[in-house]
Amino acid sequence: MRSYRFVLAVCLAVFFCGLDARGQTQPGAPQAPVRITLEDAVRLALAHNHALAAARTIIQQSQAQEITANLRPNLALVSDAQFLPVFNPDRFTADYVDQLAQFDMGVSYLFERGKKRQHRLQAAKDVTALTTSLVADNERTLTFQTASAFVAVLLAEANRDLAREDLKSFQSTVDISDARFKAGDISEGDYLKIKLQLLQFQTDVSQAELACVQSLVGLRGLLGYESVPLDYDVAGTLAYEPVKIAREEAQGLAADHRPDLRAAVQGVAAAHSQYELAVANGKMDFTGQVNYTHLIGLSTLSFFVNVELPTSNRNQGEIARTRSAITQAEELRRAAEETVQGDVASAYDGVKTNDRVVQLYRSGYLDESRLSREISEYAYKRGAASLLDFLDAERSYRATQLAYRQSVASYMLAVEQLREAVGSRNLP
Repeated sequence: MRSYRFVLAVCLAVFFCGLDARGQTQPGAPQAPVRITLEDAVRLALAHNHALAAARTIIQQSQAQEITANLRPNLALVSDAQFLPVFNPDRFTADYVDQLAQFDMGVSYLFERGKKRQHRLQAAKDVTALTTSLVADNERTLTFQTASAFVAVLLAEANRDLAREDLKSFQSTVDISDARFKAGDISEGDYLKIKLQLLQFQTDVSQAELACVQSLVGLRGLLGYESVPLDYDVAGTLAYEPVKIAREEAQGLAADHRPDLRAAVQGVAAAHSQYELAVANGKMDFTGQVNYTHLIGLSTLSFFVNVELPTSNRNQGEIARTRSAITQAEELRRAAEETVQGDVASAYDGVKTNDRVVQLYRSGYLDESRLSREISEYAYKRGAASLLDFLDAERSYRATQLAYRQSVASYMLAVEQLREAVGSRNLP
């Protein structure tokens, strides 16, 4: 019987271990690197960026201040015992305590006038709303930084692919030149020039690969190092996507979506709340107290009111300060409106300018540079063109391709800057 139970336990253990092993990846099994899109990158940055997470705690702190602002004053307990015969303990009798000693116990409460608690709560709520908009503006800035870093990765990888393609193409030219040199079709000097030029292409590949690594590290710092693995990569390519939006429409989107502009408007409301609170604090409070007293065998109640007279301090300084703060907040709101208008105008012109540059390359210069290189390469390999002509066509092609990739990246960055300027990623 014991042997049967042992065999059954072993079989069950093997069965469940097999289930667990099927649900897990083997330690030595290779895993494909994670590839993230631009939308993934923005989502990860907003969820895992530590600086933004720290800023969001300010909202929670402000909400906790609302709880504090809405609290009422505590009751105060007052108690005393008088005329106790401490130095004549022989007289410490029940009759003495009842007839000669005095005992008082009371409760006092501070009555706030001017609706101070309501004004404190409103002021705290306005600060929370302002803080929320400022944190949203941090999210807007982080989104732009993440998108910019993502485009930088796309540009670096596009340049790396171009460098590898050029190296592969030029390597075939070197191989053909080697065969021609051995056959006596070209001089040793021309062959060495071709071979030395190969070093530049190899160096370009190494530098492009290093730029890819550095750009991925920079992007990972914005995403949060724990959000993606070390060998992650981006999904996407440099792509030209025309943006069709009018300047006035962009201005309207910014007025509706820019969180810093919303924060400036809320700053005016918060300044008014602080002024109203300062006026309320100028109202004098009073303290009411009820005492129970036992003296000469009698139990009595006493009522007290303590009122501060506003002979000097009526909170004049704070009222004057908050009145000036309202003017300051209104000026900051006007400045924010002008800043938003300037940001949108600058970003919009940047998109249009970079769009024209991209269109210039797409209108024929890319095809012409490729065709020029192919013709020069074909002619050189057959001895119909000089080495200098071929190398010049190769440099022109590479320079044109790099400039086009940079212009597309600049256009994509300009579009991201326009999205940041209007405060929305959804552009028509």
